[in-house]
Amino acid sequence: MRKINAIITMLIIVLFLFHGIAGGFQLAGVINGGSKLMKTLAHIMEALIWLHVLIGIKLTADTVKAMKRAGVSYFKENKLFWLRRISGLAVMVFIMAHIFIFAHNGEGAYRLNEFGGFELMTQILLVVSIALHAVSNAKPALISFGIKSFKEAGLDLALILAGILIFTGIAFIIYYFRWAAV
Repeated sequence: MRKINAIITMLIIVLFLFHGIAGGFQLAGVINGGSKLMKTLAHIMEALIWLHVLIGIKLTADTVKAMKRAGVSYFKENKLFWLRRISGLAVMVFIMAHIFIFAHNGEGAYRLNEFGGFELMTQILLVVSIALHAVSNAKPALISFGIKSFKEAGLDLALILAGILIFTGIAFIIYYFRWAAV
């Protein structure tokens, strides 16, 4: 199950990179409107994220059961485990806000709700929670693919992800100011 989850994670990352770049350019006003391809890929990513969540819930439940059987939880020693779970929960909360803010109607026309300070804050927190979740889960993800050199692969992945996250964060800020000017 962990190997399947790792494959799903990599697919989510690839789709997220595309979504972050295309969506960032759209928010910044460089490209107009969303395409059917972008919408379809976003829905595929959403489905993969839900699958990832379900697998994460199952693995977490198994771990909690094992802790209860052992009679000890070693909370201090398992801080990274709980950071991964809590950051994943935060990502889900902010993804739901993202979906709510950037909604489409049935006619294919792009419709936005107001994008004020609260909406900007939720989207910046989405970027931060994704960064925290990705950083805390990078090592086990690389291990699941048999990558032993964390420094090279991890640094490359971290730089790419950091660049996309910074870009999307800036795009949200630009979009906020574009909305404020309306």
